[in-house]
Amino acid sequence: MAESSVHEKLYKEPAVRVPSLQRLSKIARDLGLDMEERELKEYREAISKTLGDTYQRLYELPDPKLPVKYPRTPGYRPSAEENPYNAWYWRCDIKGAPGGKLKGKTVAIKDNTCVAGVPMMNGSRILEGFVPDIDATVVSRILDAGGHIVGKAVCENLCCDAGSFNAATGPVVNPHNKTRMAGGSSAGSAALVAGGQVDMAVGGDQGGSIRMPAAACGIVGLKPTYGLVPYTGIVSIDFTLDHAGPMARTVYDTALMLEVMAGYDEGLDPRQPRDLHVPEYTSLLTGKIENLKIGILKEGFGLNISEPDVDEMVKKAAGQLSSKYGTVIEEVSIPMHSDARHLIVGFRMLFEGSGFGSYGKMYYDTTLQEAFFRGLKCHSNDLPATGKMARLTAKYLHDEYNSVSYGKAQNLGRVLCRAYDEALEKYDVLILPTAPKKALVFPKESVSLSELLELAYINSRNTCACNVTGHPALSINAGFSEGLPVGMMIVGRKFDEATVLNVAYAYEKIRDTTN
Repeated sequence: MAESSVHEKLYKEPAVRVPSLQRLSKIARDLGLDMEERELKEYREAISKTLGDTYQRLYELPDPKLPVKYPRTPGYRPSAEENPYNAWYWRCDIKGAPGGKLKGKTVAIKDNTCVAGVPMMNGSRILEGFVPDIDATVVSRILDAGGHIVGKAVCENLCCDAGSFNAATGPVVNPHNKTRMAGGSSAGSAALVAGGQVDMAVGGDQGGSIRMPAAACGIVGLKPTYGLVPYTGIVSIDFTLDHAGPMARTVYDTALMLEVMAGYDEGLDPRQPRDLHVPEYTSLLTGKIENLKIGILKEGFGLNISEPDVDEMVKKAAGQLSSKYGTVIEEVSIPMHSDARHLIVGFRMLFEGSGFGSYGKMYYDTTLQEAFFRGLKCHSNDLPATGKMARLTAKYLHDEYNSVSYGKAQNLGRVLCRAYDEALEKYDVLILPTAPKKALVFPKESVSLSELLELAYINSRNTCACNVTGHPALSINAGFSEGLPVGMMIVGRKFDEATVLNVAYAYEKIRDTTN
């Protein structure tokens, strides 16, 4: 007998097992289908043929992977002595190309982003022990530009909140005051940059998770226009809210990193328009803003939770742009800004799709999907309070109300986007506090659930609007009050990061000269 025919006769474990009649009966009842045992047997037989044909063949075909271009070793978990802010999840040493825009720059990668061969936890025991086999597109671009990746930065547990107290590896402390949080969810990225441990870091932002830690730690953090930077190879929370962007100590380094990260990803990320143009942002940092008009967003100030010193410092910083450069500054109102936080209702892709979902013609990291699914099965009880709250609410609204609220939030998001667009027709940028409060104190062990949830989200009131609308928004340090940084947020027209960065650059020159 030929060798091939022998192999064909050997037992082969099926890729997908045929459901039992009992399991199929339960599925039918859950779907509202009344089926007798005879019908169930017929459908089971038909399903068996489909699973044995299409799904078996699909399993056997090799899964294409993103390229891994540069050698690396797995690295190691740093000791407490090496990790003064508890901001490193993992240390590694991956050198990129010998030359390029980021030559000589050390970079930390937020730990929701795949780096092949280096453990990734996304702040949660759900993924503990997982090692990606791909490099996210932004990781490849950083290495191609000569960047030196030196580790993975701690992020909040599944990136589900804006504090820095929920990571499974422990709280990330603020470099300016270790009794205060570093902000989240890109907590480790901000703390490592602010603490001088790296030159720059990758952050992720679904409701302010780049800008809030940037404000809390006194650095620059940019959430780019939706789709400017590819999200390929990064754990998603919701397809419509996902953004990745640069974090650095200076506006110049932020602009430089954006030049490297931005650009079309050959159709792997459907968040992106095909005709993306990426200018050389650093060459456009002139500091000349005399002819610009700046709107002070009324609804970003004087919230019922705002700290007066934060409002005052941001208004003072904006006023310096006028007194130094003669820039026109006026108050502008976008009433719907106050409702933006009610439009962030998306956790469908995170929990229903194992970090990716099935909502677009995109690159799917199936290895990550499988690991996430197994983790949810085994470690659901290890979710933080914010994760449990999100999962319970999303499941209830989906099962009982068919996620109609999600659809309505998407529809209202377009209305909010038009309101921002209309304001930005008159003004080149808008300015408001990044967060209404300075860096928050860590919660006590005895804190109630309601208090914990408030701490997790309270500082996102101003940031979440631009995740819904997709406009670029940058946080820059406007100074210190009570020894803590205060963030000023600059919002611009879509794909006009150049103006946003240039206004920040102009302010940075004033601030650094004054100080």
